[in-house]
This record gives sequence, structure tokens and C-alpha cells, in this order.
Amino acid sequence: MKRRAMMALVLFLGAFFCFGCGARRESAAIRGSAEEYQPVRLVMEINGTDKGIDTTTARRFAELVKEASGGNVTIEIYPKDQLAGGNTTKGVAMLADGSVDLAAYTSGNLSMLNPRLAVATLPWAFENFETAGAAIDEGGGAYYEKTLAEQGIIYLGYVHNGMRQISNRVWPVRTPEDLKFLKIRISGNVERFQFFASLGALPVPMSWSELPAALRQGVVDGYETGFIMSHSAELEQYTKYTTVLNYAYETYLFIANSKAFDQLEPKTRQLLRDKADEACAWGRREIARQEEDSRQIFVENGIVVTELSAEERDAFKEKSRDIVKYLKREYGKEACRAFGIPFEP
Repeated sequence: MKRRAMMALVLFLGAFFCFGCGARRESAAIRGSAEEYQPVRLVMEINGTDKGIDTTTARRFAELVKEASGGNVTIEIYPKDQLAGGNTTKGVAMLADGSVDLAAYTSGNLSMLNPRLAVATLPWAFENFETAGAAIDEGGGAYYEKTLAEQGIIYLGYVHNGMRQISNRVWPVRTPEDLKFLKIRISGNVERFQFFASLGALPVPMSWSELPAALRQGVVDGYETGFIMSHSAELEQYTKYTTVLNYAYETYLFIANSKAFDQLEPKTRQLLRDKADEACAWGRREIARQEEDSRQIFVENGIVVTELSAEERDAFKEKSRDIVKYLKREYGKEACRAFGIPFEP
């Protein structure tokens, strides 16, 4: 009896210690998995607001990277071009010179590095997110990658910014003539300035962060962007009329400074590529839902949202035909064809 009791005790203690060893091995395995990645803290500058799709996607990116690296790789997110004092031009320059490691900027913003990066924003190039996304997936993304590499920047992925509409606080816009003398805020690229000038508007280049104050103070009468971007900056409080024109597509490009990126271990670089791709795919799905929600918020706030007929849209296309043809020549055959845009010599 004593012998059986002793044997049971030995078996129990053996099982106990084996269980403990197994737990330690499991813990070591977990630690080992986390320690596969070098401890590194990366800084990411974002152009949009706290609620913008660029910021929410960047936060998703940071969460995925942190989780997959066991907390060893962290990304600090700075919306509204905080590190650049709200100045988008300076923010792009900081990414280019390596003052920040990662960023998300529109292709229009990045055109200050190479004007051809704005080719996908060409007026009337895409009807919706689906056609624009297909163009990027089938050749445009490779063009972004090549062109950004020439500037010392790594292309990681893209998120839709929105199909662009025209909003103002003065009167409804149904024809190109309704834009005459309206001061419309635009981003800093020359092509958008030329487009709005061709329609008779008075385009005013300005950083996004300056727009709410400019509307409030009457420096500008209106602006052009998608519903979600407008709502993220709470611009509905300064808006009375929005025209659904879908005149241009815009995208956020997720990018990295190549020197900072190349200093990382190969597995960390691959982690960033994989998780940027995953986060951007999530962001593209999310914006399709949020764009419609933001449009409804405009309606609920009493803003007059004007839908144009095909004939009314054609009037804007005809008025801007010459500048669009000119811009195609400026972007060049290679850039246009990379995005499936018919080139007119």
C-alpha cells in the first residue's frame, strides 16, 4: 500500500515538473517569436485628420505590425502633419530627407517630387473606386513604385482618398458658369490649379490643415474633395452646397524613406510590406462604407447635395477638354498607359 502511494506521488511530481517544463518551453517559444524582430520605433507622418481614412488605416497598420512583432516594432502616428507644423510641403520634404521614417500622402501631394505621380488624379480618368483600384493593381502601382524609388522613397500600398466633389458656402453649382469667381481651395499641385482655372473658378492653393479657418474667415468660398475627407475635418459646418461631380480620383500612398527602410533587418522590411498591404486592403473596404455614411451626414446637416445628370457632367468635361488633353501630354505616354488612361499626343 505504501509502495503504491509512493509510486503515485512520484508519478504526480513527474507530471507536475514536466508540465512546468512544457510551460517554460512554450514561454521561451513565445519570447523567441517576438525576439525574431529587432526592437525599433518608427515615426509616421500623416496628412489627414484624426478621423481621416489615412490616419485610421495607418493606425490599423501600426496595430498589425506591433502584434505580429510581439511589440518589438512600433509605429508612432502623427496626423495633421504635426511634425511639419501643419505644412504639407514641409511634411513631404521631411519624408524625402529621412526626418520621418514612414508617411501617407496623396499622390497629388507627392507630385511636388515628380509631377507625373499625379497622373491618376487626371480629371475624368476614373468613374469610381473599382475602376481606379483595378488600374493601380494592374500597372499603376508598379509605376508608383518605380517613380517614387527615383526619389529615394519606398512604395508600400495605397488607400482610396475619395472621388472628388465640389463644395461651397455661396450658391449651388450645376454648370461650369456657376464656378465663375468662386474661390476654391485646392492642394498645391499645378495641374489642379489649371483645371479649376479652366472652369472659371479662382483656385487657391492651401494646406489641408488651414482650410477650416480659411472657410470660417472667408479666405475661400469652397473646396474640392470627397465626402469622408470633408466630414473628417467637420467641414459641413462651413458648407451649404455640394455638387456630386466625381470629377477626379485621389489616393493615399503609404510610403517609407528608403534609407531608413534599408537599415532595417530583411524580416522587418518584409513585415512592414505585408502589414501595409493588409492594412491598405482594409482601408479600401472601409472608405467605401464611410463615404456613403459621410454623405448622409451632409444631408442631415441641411447641406444641399446636387446630383448632376450625364448631360450636365458632360458640360464640365467639354469645358475642361483642352486642359485635360494638355495634362495628358505633360504626364506622358508611359504614365498614362500605366494607369490605362488613353493617351492623346
